[in-house]
Amino acid sequence: MDASRDIIINQLETRGIYPTPQRVKIAQVMLSKQQHMSADKVLQAVNMTESAVSKATVYNTLGLFAKKGLVREVIVDPSKVFYDSNTSEHHHFYNVDTGELSDVDSNDLLIEGLPEMPISTELDGVDVIIRLRQKSA
Repeated sequence: MDASRDIIINQLETRGIYPTPQRVKIAQVMLSKQQHMSADKVLQAVNMTESAVSKATVYNTLGLFAKKGLVREVIVDPSKVFYDSNTSEHHHFYNVDTGELSDVDSNDLLIEGLPEMPISTELDGVDVIIRLRQKSA
């Protein structure tokens, strides 16, 4: 994905996000390729460039990006949240030993027998996280 400044600004504006310099930098990091990053990794990557962005700004911006559909928020446990630049329908493998999150194509997982939805609701999506660990030798 081309993460040039003009394209990033257009993507932000298309989703109703005002393109501040900090938001543009964070989007450039997140959208440079399909990836899963924690907020701390985004903070580290953003601050490798010329000016510093605060931790609060990164967290708030990633939350806004997730709310507006620019990235997906993947909560693997209450203390580990990843932001995924791949917003297409898919699932994840999470390796609890390495902390690595990787994509699983939604076509590779058959989901059947979902319960009936409560009255006046509709299904918005199903997110599956398959937890893995290294085999014992």
